[in-house]
Amino acid sequence: MTRTMDTDAAVARPVQQGPAVTRRLIRKETRGDLPMLVCLAVLVLVLTALCAWAPALAGRQEDRALRQRVDAAQVQAPLISLSTTPEIFNTSPPTVDMAVLLAAGRTLTHPLSGAAARYLSFTGGGSYDYDPASLLSPRPPGPANTSAQLTASYLPSARTHLRYVSGHAPADHTPLATTPQIALSQATARALGVRTGSRLSLEFAKTPGAQTSAPQAELVVSGVYRTTASTDDFWTGRETLDQPSRYPAERSTGTVLAVRGLVGRDAADLLAGAGVGGPRVTWQLRADLSGAALDRARALTGPLSHFSADLSAALCQGSDWVTGDISCQVGGQSTQSLLVTDSLTPLLTTFTAQDRQARALATYAVDALAGVALATVAVAVRLLLRRRRPHLRLQRARGASTARLVLLRCAVAWPVVVVAALLGWATGRTLAPTGTSGSPQPLPAALVTAVVLLTVPLMTWLAVREPRRPGRLRRTRRRTAVGRRVVLELTVLLATAAGVTALRSQGPDGILGAVPVLVALSVVLILLRVYPLVLRLVLRQSRRGRGVVGFVGAARAAHDAPATGLALFVLVLTLGTAVFGGLVQRTVDDGLSTGAAWTTGADASATVAGTVTPAGTAGGAGGAVTPPATKAVAPATGAPTGIRTALQHLRTLDLAGQTDGAVISQVAVITVDPRQLTAIAPKSPLAAALLSGLATPPGTRTSASTPLPSFLSPGLRGSEHTGGFTTTVVTQGKPPVNLTLKPVGTLTTAELRDPLLGPITARIPAGTPLLITTASAEHLLPQQASGSTILLLKGNGPAAPSPAALRSAAAKALGPLARIGVRTEALSTLRADGLTQGLGTVYTTSSILAALSGLLALALELTLTSHERSRTTSFLRTLGLGGKEAGAIHFLQLLPLALASAVGGTLLGLLEPRLLAGTLDLRQFTGGPAQPALHTDYSLTLALVAGVTALILAAAATETVLARRRRLGAVLRLT
Repeated sequence: MTRTMDTDAAVARPVQQGPAVTRRLIRKETRGDLPMLVCLAVLVLVLTALCAWAPALAGRQEDRALRQRVDAAQVQAPLISLSTTPEIFNTSPPTVDMAVLLAAGRTLTHPLSGAAARYLSFTGGGSYDYDPASLLSPRPPGPANTSAQLTASYLPSARTHLRYVSGHAPADHTPLATTPQIALSQATARALGVRTGSRLSLEFAKTPGAQTSAPQAELVVSGVYRTTASTDDFWTGRETLDQPSRYPAERSTGTVLAVRGLVGRDAADLLAGAGVGGPRVTWQLRADLSGAALDRARALTGPLSHFSADLSAALCQGSDWVTGDISCQVGGQSTQSLLVTDSLTPLLTTFTAQDRQARALATYAVDALAGVALATVAVAVRLLLRRRRPHLRLQRARGASTARLVLLRCAVAWPVVVVAALLGWATGRTLAPTGTSGSPQPLPAALVTAVVLLTVPLMTWLAVREPRRPGRLRRTRRRTAVGRRVVLELTVLLATAAGVTALRSQGPDGILGAVPVLVALSVVLILLRVYPLVLRLVLRQSRRGRGVVGFVGAARAAHDAPATGLALFVLVLTLGTAVFGGLVQRTVDDGLSTGAAWTTGADASATVAGTVTPAGTAGGAGGAVTPPATKAVAPATGAPTGIRTALQHLRTLDLAGQTDGAVISQVAVITVDPRQLTAIAPKSPLAAALLSGLATPPGTRTSASTPLPSFLSPGLRGSEHTGGFTTTVVTQGKPPVNLTLKPVGTLTTAELRDPLLGPITARIPAGTPLLITTASAEHLLPQQASGSTILLLKGNGPAAPSPAALRSAAAKALGPLARIGVRTEALSTLRADGLTQGLGTVYTTSSILAALSGLLALALELTLTSHERSRTTSFLRTLGLGGKEAGAIHFLQLLPLALASAVGGTLLGLLEPRLLAGTLDLRQFTGGPAQPALHTDYSLTLALVAGVTALILAAAATETVLARRRRLGAVLRLT
């Protein structure tokens, strides 16, 4: 009776609910999950710290890259300049105080906003230039000169680049009614037939509305100088200060001799007293982009866009009674309107495009790292739930609902994740460099934290939820699962195809940068479909064998293949990212060498304006020179080997087709000696082609009636399919020279991109027709002030000469005004570029962090699946399996995962660049003539594959060692 009552009471007792989510319960659950919670905390801390630290570091690299470009540009020419012309006829007599006017230029930045004004500073104190004046006396010697034009300039920055051989520099302070002083170069003084102390009588242009006749003035030569070699391209664009030029007279026969001299600061005051109109005054501004360079440049571009209007509004009102132009007041002096020249904004626009491409390439690595890290989070949560599975079943059996179990897991994990995110953010903010254009990004950090927080309840719900239809047949459930997998695979493959198509058509952006992660997921899905089939084939073959080890290992590997999908994804994505990063870095590094070679053409190159004759060569007919085939120049450093040189002359001529007479204007005509090119570049395809088509036997005399063999660019060849070309070169004072150019070949794309043409191509506008002919034409053509002369220099030994030796040889051949570039220095500059180094840092850091995260994910995944492998081993050991055979089974179970990850990661790393070839524009990082070819770093690929394989095999060995230490009770465990 009692038993019956107890039974009824037991049946009537309601099912008790699970325990309430109290602090005590949370602490108890936390102690049990401590290892996995620490793992989650470390992942979240690292990711959020990166969100705070990496953008600031990237900003520092961008600032450095922009500063490098701005500094290089400001060495050659000012990026920002202001210019105006003083109005001297507003007073009687005409006067100008040039010292006050030049000093007042420093106040011209006041209309700019406060921040923009702080970033600009004046350099040099200002300069001025007069319009060319006619030289009345003395008359230049020589019958070829009918007149001479002299330009007087005040350029204080030139003083450090001159050395006076007689006299002294023109004085800045001279008494009133004193003759203004002027300094001339040796070549100019020789061309004018003057010396120190000579007087020059000049006639300046009259000012309409203020003068009825041209004013005249007299200058005295205070000194004669010689230019010195410069490493900062100071003489680029200022060659007339050293060498006079000649051009045909417009309204008479003969030539005009154009020269330029330097005057003192108060020469304008003295010339104004003589009635000479005001010069063009120029102030140069230098941009200070220290610190956050990119932010400062952006802060400058806005005010600079309306700087001219602001100056006019602040300084200008009314109009000049002489010119009718707007009148301004600068330092109390009336001037014409102020002109602002802004070259900083175009430079920043170009840099922004380069920076956008660098960011797009970096996005691939960052997204891959995020994918690997989040996959590691998923593996950690899976392992956490796997460890708690018996406990969760017990709680479920005691009546705990799904929501309560999910809430309990969240109550345990969420505080840890939030605290780790805050600590990571604080750590990243502390370590982040300050004063850069980059700033910590809280949105990605919050997004990463939210994803981790949502992963915990989602995976918990999937683990503890009740089946919706418990009575469903097993076959139906299996069919439904297969259908879901097919839908998921098709969805991923279609999304990948759409992403790749969009990426190739419109370029990378923040969203499409995740396409490589989709590609990796597609590769993993394909591997999960393929490699179980391969394992079944291996299993079929192992059945025919005598031993059981191979069969059992292959069977377990085939059974566990679907469950290793997440580990396979992590390994494939990690390997693929590392291989892809190695490919990008190897391609950029090889491209930098090509870019440096393209910039200099050989070990070094020297360029001067005009078609000049190098020192030490014999002159030919017409004043031009054909250098010997190979000329050795002794290095200045005393090195035992010499330096080979190759000379190239560039002229711009108008050609006429022999067949139809059609005129093709502005053709770049290059004269070279193919033997020289072959001597400095024996393996060059261009040199080989020119040697076979242009070379003539030694001693052959060339006349104007001899057709000159020529190679043409494809565009020029298309305009004249069959015949050749003729051209006439007219030089005043000499009879015209008629040349006939006979095409013997068409330049291929590879020949046009040959480094030997790099320095000369840089001086030709893009799209200009190109013709290369023999250096014999130099015997017929006179020297010209237009065009260019390029000298290529190559060491005559196995080791390249020192930069000092190359510069000395180049300056000795072409003079101190030569613009010299050395390949080793160009390569160092390219490699030191901030964008290039930043890109390498991103891929290196991402690859290392992805590898560490992948290692953690692999260790967790192997720990998660070790239970099944241990069960199999324990069961077989009860049947008499030995320790060595058990180790072999462990090895065979993990070997397919190692091979699949190695194959998949390698394929992914090699496939991604080909799929994204249209978006990988690496030319701006290399400086070469074309997009560099993709070069796979095979040594890195083999090292990565070997490392992953060794890692998995080491895990198998570890499991074997642990299995051997199990006692009899663990061996006999069958469940």
